[in-house]
Amino acid sequence: MPERTRCDWVNDDTLYLAYHDEEWGVPVYDDRQLYEMLVLEGAQAGLSWYTILKKREAYRRAFDGFDPERVARYNEGKVASLLQDPGIVRNRLKVNAAIGNARAWLDLRESGMRFSDFLWEFTGGEPVVNEWSRLEDIPAATPASEAMSKALKKLGFRFIGPTICYAFMQAVGMVNDHTTTCFRWNECKAMAKDAR
Repeated sequence: MPERTRCDWVNDDTLYLAYHDEEWGVPVYDDRQLYEMLVLEGAQAGLSWYTILKKREAYRRAFDGFDPERVARYNEGKVASLLQDPGIVRNRLKVNAAIGNARAWLDLRESGMRFSDFLWEFTGGEPVVNEWSRLEDIPAATPASEAMSKALKKLGFRFIGPTICYAFMQAVGMVNDHTTTCFRWNECKAMAKDAR
């Protein structure tokens, strides 16, 4: 069987391959999973996604399975404990943002809106299928990610600049940014049609 052609950013680590082949670019509508990805994308700021991906299970353990209701109740003692955890990125601003974002997530829900519905509005409710042939053509941010960032900040979310928002949108399948030469581009394109 011939080797599959993948996006140029993937290395040959089995964890990274599985993430690219099975998860990246697949539309996500689950509110809790969207919260998890927003926290992880924020944790990535200044680091590589590969670094965060390797820490993902430790993050799930440390942040109670990314349950926003539990994370929102974290106090200074819990923050101090997290800052001692070698399994996660021990950055006070990022840890506090994860907690603040859980509180903002809950506030949004209490206002009567699902996190998923709020986020998917920025792509008109369905995945955007891009047609990039080269990695260097893919933008770091778009008008949609800038609008999302601005709206999330207004709601009290942090560590969600336009570049982080765009990486998030790619990860959760709001945009299909697999290059057109990648075997996953067509598969994710088909998922986008199913989402309609």
